[in-house]
Amino acid sequence: MQYPCIREASACFHIFCMDPSSDKLDCASSNHEFKDSTSSSLYPFTEFTNHESLPSLAELFSSFTRAYPQYLKTCQADQIREQEYYHLVNHVCLDYIGNGLFSYEQQQSHYSASASTSAPLYSNSSSAPFFHISNKPANLYSVLQYGGQESELDSIIRKRITSFMNISEDEYSMVFTANQSSAFRLLADNYPFKSNRDLLTVYDYVNEAVEILTDCSKKKGARVMSAEFSWPKMGIHSKNLSKMVTSKCKNKTRGLFVFPLQSRTTGARYSYQWLRKAQENGWHVLLDSTASEAKEMETLGLSFFRPDFLYCSFYKIFGENPSGFGCLFVKKSSAAVFKSSTGTSIGIVSLFPATKHGQYLDKSSSFDVDPEHQPSPSEPKKANLAHSSSSCSSGSIQQEIVSEITELDNSLNITDLGNRDATSSGASDIEFRGLDHADSLGLILIRSRSRYLVNWLINAMMSLQHPHSEFGLPLVKIYGPKVKFDRGPALAFNIFDWKGGKVDPQLVQKLADRNNISLGLGALKNIWFSDKHDEESTLLHTRTPEHRRLLRNKKDKLNFSMSVSTASFAMLTNFQDTYRLWAFTSKFLDADFVEKERWRYTALNQRAIEV
Repeated sequence: MQYPCIREASACFHIFCMDPSSDKLDCASSNHEFKDSTSSSLYPFTEFTNHESLPSLAELFSSFTRAYPQYLKTCQADQIREQEYYHLVNHVCLDYIGNGLFSYEQQQSHYSASASTSAPLYSNSSSAPFFHISNKPANLYSVLQYGGQESELDSIIRKRITSFMNISEDEYSMVFTANQSSAFRLLADNYPFKSNRDLLTVYDYVNEAVEILTDCSKKKGARVMSAEFSWPKMGIHSKNLSKMVTSKCKNKTRGLFVFPLQSRTTGARYSYQWLRKAQENGWHVLLDSTASEAKEMETLGLSFFRPDFLYCSFYKIFGENPSGFGCLFVKKSSAAVFKSSTGTSIGIVSLFPATKHGQYLDKSSSFDVDPEHQPSPSEPKKANLAHSSSSCSSGSIQQEIVSEITELDNSLNITDLGNRDATSSGASDIEFRGLDHADSLGLILIRSRSRYLVNWLINAMMSLQHPHSEFGLPLVKIYGPKVKFDRGPALAFNIFDWKGGKVDPQLVQKLADRNNISLGLGALKNIWFSDKHDEESTLLHTRTPEHRRLLRNKKDKLNFSMSVSTASFAMLTNFQDTYRLWAFTSKFLDADFVEKERWRYTALNQRAIEV
């Protein structure tokens, strides 16, 4: 990997230096000052029991910028949003994390230009408004070792993404995949689990791709292990993970260690030193960067700890349509691990230009999938579902990734948005303005902006208290790190009614969607409960007394999963988005809010919400 600039690297050095045995930063004073600033951002309002008494957006923005004066230095992101993503004016998109390839204005301008001209049946130029994804059965090792047939479009996008991810083409090879599930399935099918038996994953939430990897590896004889996360802050249980990473093994190579930089559900960040410890103990490392902020790869840590495999995802346009594709990077010196795999691999795809809008060269082998959607635990599996082109993936739009890509047969329209001002006809005219925007903002600005917003929201959420509650019953319970200088741009929470009962996250998502707010759904798992967290405190979060029996012993506790609402902050998220989510959440302080919404929904002659 290429070395990032010193300015960017130094700002992230504190993460690199974290001690994995404690997962704590040596920056207590900075964190303390940050908490003080966050607390003052709502001053003099410290507790709210009535949603109608919230301060105005303007008033709170003023106090917010006094608490975080550096936020005003991120105005470049607001300018980009206003000029290139104006569809977000009335839409709060908080339901996925990812890197957008193109901008909304770029798409609209291209559509307008296409409508005024007659598109040719086929063109390899920027005048063709779309490209599609086609399944490419091939042997993974052969593709990595000798290369494969690569279209001009494949080559252009691969090089742009490799540059964006700050990865050296001399050191890593890359293949396109349909999504994270197909990438993890590809690894499971080709990794030699018969000789390298262990699989160790580090996820505090239910992940479809990880489930596929786990199931496939078990069938090949793998011994599957999972990290545990301490309740309620959901930090890694370091002692247990260290024991699993360093335990004795007969083979020199242990197996596959799957590690994300942070949780895309709770926002908990993890130390890069876990990569070092795994490498020193003979593990092959798969680094999952799906939860990472844009430009996250430009950190000092990854210049030292080069993983064997790395996965990332890319979407069409932020806030418009999150379907896209995945990229699996394989370190060239590690590719030999797949040498024993001789069969055809399913999961590798190619990108091809479209003939014209809505028509494709080979529709029978193309498909439409959301690479990173995380379903709710009770959501049924559905195949062949395309996303709406006018909103995010929340509510009824959000669907579960299917694991078998051979069953998919829908076309994926990812806009091949060339430079509308260019006169040349080559595919090299493609502009990736979404990636360009992230490059122009840089890691420091993007991370600082999301840090201010997510911490302000946590503080604001914790200020909501049910009225007339003898014990000050909070409206919102937050899982994972609370107000903290170093935390990721994701938030997991649940809303509780005035009786202490949890409001179904799916219902919260539907009601938010009605207010033009897109929230995600998740399910926490691998939770480690200490002795001081007894059954009664846990019972509050399981909704029904019947779940008490699930938590009788350690095994039951670790198998226990809990559904949550999630909010993810992207580089274009602004204070108004954050305020709108807080104001929506405060409506649940009204004991009759849900009933009123159900009545209004029925009165409008629509289908009643199922609670």
